[in-house]
Amino acid sequence: MQDRAAAKPVLWALHTCFPGIRIVWADSGYTGALVGWAADQFRIAVRIVTKLAGQTTFVALQGRWAVERTFSWINRCRRTVRGYERLPEHHAAMVQWSMIIIMTRRLARHQHI
Repeated sequence: MQDRAAAKPVLWALHTCFPGIRIVWADSGYTGALVGWAADQFRIAVRIVTKLAGQTTFVALQGRWAVERTFSWINRCRRTVRGYERLPEHHAAMVQWSMIIIMTRRLARHQHI
């Protein structure tokens, strides 16, 4: 399934779990009917992050760096680097497990005993 087709179920799940979220950033692949659909259905503003005019070199775009940084943290765990898992639920569990590892290391770093 392409990302654009999966966006509606993801936005529905996001609104169900976190109804207070009002802004979602997306890249230019999500332009079109999704923006209006999200506003009508859930009152969520989908803001499209586009490249700067005349951009030829790397520039960290607003909000994009946080996503890319998180992906790099997740990929530090060996089982999330490649498509080892056969079922999407197993891969989702591995991503959640890697984020638990990241967060517990952060919390342990700030413990003062």
